[in-house]
Amino acid sequence: MGHKSKRTYDKVFEDRKNMLEDLILHNDLYVPMKTKELAILMQVPKEDRHELQAVLDSLVAEGRIGVSKKGKYSKPENTAIIGIYQKTSRGFGFVVVEGREDDIFIKESDDGGAFHMDKVMVAITAEKHGDKRCEGKIIKILEHQIKEVVGTYQKSKTFGFVVPDNKKICYDIFVPQEKSMGAVTGHKVVVELTSYGTLKKNPEGRVKEIIGHINDPGTDIMSIIKAYDLPMEFPESVMKSLNDIPDELSTKDYAGRVDLRDLQTVTIDGEDAKDLDDAITVSEENGIYRLGVHIADVSNYVKEYSPLDKEAYKRGTSVYLVDRVIPMLPHKLSNGICSLNQGCDRLALSCLMDIDEKGNVISHKICESVINVDRRMTYTNVKKILENEDEEILNEYKDFADMFRLMEKLALILRQRRFKRGSIDFDFPETKITLNDKGEPVEIKPYDRNTATRIIEDFMLIANETVAEDYFWQEIPFLYRSHENPDPEKIRRLGTFINNFGYSIKIGDEIHPKELQKLLGKIEGSDEENLIARLTLRSMKRASYTTECVGHFGLAAKYYCHFTSPIRRYPDLQIHRIIKENLHGGMSDKRSEHFAAILPEVAKQTSATERRADDAERDTDKLKMVQYMEKHIGETFEGVVSGMTAWGIYVELPNTIEGMISVASLRDGYYIYDENHYEMVNETTGRTFKLGQRLNVKVINCDKILRTIDFELAE
Repeated sequence: MGHKSKRTYDKVFEDRKNMLEDLILHNDLYVPMKTKELAILMQVPKEDRHELQAVLDSLVAEGRIGVSKKGKYSKPENTAIIGIYQKTSRGFGFVVVEGREDDIFIKESDDGGAFHMDKVMVAITAEKHGDKRCEGKIIKILEHQIKEVVGTYQKSKTFGFVVPDNKKICYDIFVPQEKSMGAVTGHKVVVELTSYGTLKKNPEGRVKEIIGHINDPGTDIMSIIKAYDLPMEFPESVMKSLNDIPDELSTKDYAGRVDLRDLQTVTIDGEDAKDLDDAITVSEENGIYRLGVHIADVSNYVKEYSPLDKEAYKRGTSVYLVDRVIPMLPHKLSNGICSLNQGCDRLALSCLMDIDEKGNVISHKICESVINVDRRMTYTNVKKILENEDEEILNEYKDFADMFRLMEKLALILRQRRFKRGSIDFDFPETKITLNDKGEPVEIKPYDRNTATRIIEDFMLIANETVAEDYFWQEIPFLYRSHENPDPEKIRRLGTFINNFGYSIKIGDEIHPKELQKLLGKIEGSDEENLIARLTLRSMKRASYTTECVGHFGLAAKYYCHFTSPIRRYPDLQIHRIIKENLHGGMSDKRSEHFAAILPEVAKQTSATERRADDAERDTDKLKMVQYMEKHIGETFEGVVSGMTAWGIYVELPNTIEGMISVASLRDGYYIYDENHYEMVNETTGRTFKLGQRLNVKVINCDKILRTIDFELAE
């Protein structure tokens, strides 16, 4: 090209881009081609090929052409990747691709008008390099996945619009007056999208349902239920099928089952629990503990492909919201014939384990059984027996006190064995929110995790492991609860960060959970304990359901499944069916093929519904926290710095409520965020805010729509 003025060079460069783009997009005969082949075709001399490469790089960066891993250029759709676009409230977004470790960053200007959760085709414009993220440009919208939106209706003279509750949907939705169902300003509504809009035009919709006014009790939670499309009412076909389910057992139900009704049996649950799906028996002889974990035989009543089964599969899990439970199964089952109620004969699937003094399961038996619960115990009363030695409670349950002490002893043995192999125990406090009759939060505090809750956790864990190992070695199609090893890059970043505090972890090709367990032990009681524990948790992957037995990293378990809660989790119900078929004379090739065919989809569906339930539960908790703190605006609290971003410092209060101090509200100078050290640093004075640091904060604002709490520093 020789020496040219900037303007001439730019024009030649742009002309070449247009010519190359035209060649690649409209001449299938010539592409895909590498740079050298294109240079020959276009008669570009060797000395100018670096400039041709610059033109090609520029076209790729703009998403106008695509390039394969082998360096061949073609139409962008030929090398594009398909994924789900997840927009953020700040405009940019990410495309999440199944099976791909890293998400693809999408600038707002490159989103192609895509809506949150759209299935899209994305062209990679910049590969991941070091800390720099992989970037892309959306070149085609394949499918709109969001059909309905929940939001607040705002009425105008001749039309209305809906402000979405989900702030990832960044546009208000225009609603013609005749499609408003008579909604007024302040109504919470479900709006069905009729148009997704353009870059210059808002989406449009019609009001499908008026949930209630924003100030009406219960409307807030119902809005979240509708937003997550959580099914409330059971279909008529399901309710009709309940007529065939008995209220009590009949004599034919006992046939072929192991009769365990003579064993001293208890359930231990929360005070308000009504779906009791696990019972415990325990005894000890010559140093061998005999532990029985007895699980409600739900599959005896919920038959494969019945209306009940189809609805349970669709729901995937019970959802525990702050003011209600949305059950997976109707109450006639979950609180009736399937609930292991005191004094009632009940059908169960039992895992009977002989455990030595080191916590090893030396033999076990999985069988169909009949049980009868002697006492329905609560965590509170068992705690009073074991921790407080409460005289009144001890006297009330004098016939069971020895059994509870034996349970405590065995649970400790199992816990120590698990700890020895590297199981990680994140002891973050869960939140307990108490509401009044109007649905208003009156108390928020950490949930009490005590000796009694730990006993049940320990017993359920060993039963889940025992069942998973048994069916792994039988080589029968099965559904496992898997927790994969963390991403090495995230662990490396964690290792770099904790070095700042004088801690270290051994990182090889893969990290062993024991390393993270040791780290949590070292930081216990330190100022930075909460911070490092949270970052350790964030560096790990999310557990999910899989058909492959890949183990559970967090529990340091080779074999793990969910066997213990078929009333509230579909995976447990599914594996109960497999176990029962296997117990009834072995699994035929035909049925084995059947389960092998359906289980991958069951794993995918139940992992998705679990995530939906978790998100809905978290959102309702956040909402009630905001409502609670509204009454405390202007008040000062002591908290701990729990997180940090370039725009703010997150502070957690002792009652588990978290809010944010905006960087803009720090009035003593300009602060910059040091990402490597998780610190906010004042450029002028050098003042720093660190994770784990104690601060006094004042509540200045609460936003029920965004579900955010704003703090400012209280000097």
